[in-house]
Amino acid sequence: MKKQLIIKKCNHCGGMVEVIKDCKIKCCDEEMVTLVPNTVEAAIEKHIPTYEKTTEGIFIRVNHVMEKEHYIEWIALVTDNKEYKVTLYPEQNAECEFPYVPGSTLYAYCNKHGLWKQTVE
Repeated sequence: MKKQLIIKKCNHCGGMVEVIKDCKIKCCDEEMVTLVPNTVEAAIEKHIPTYEKTTEGIFIRVNHVMEKEHYIEWIALVTDNKEYKVTLYPEQNAECEFPYVPGSTLYAYCNKHGLWKQTVE
């Protein structure tokens, strides 16, 4: 079974947790919701992470604004047995480098439009 990234978010305070095995979690006296990754662009802003193979691995980029009110908070690569994650901040570029692992999944989280994913081929 291919490993999935399970992220739960509190609709009240905005807190997020990563879950190793799915379960019900409460925050602010409410059950946290599981974020379902989007895979199809429908907005002007781009959210799906893209990648290029390099001699070192893969270079990942999300062609997205990085403003204080609207930005990509993190990018992750999930394989069957490892995870790599980079936290990003406004006014940085939404890009990073990870090892090249065919069949792994790239994720990007936008603070306004949620979770997005792309399979590495």
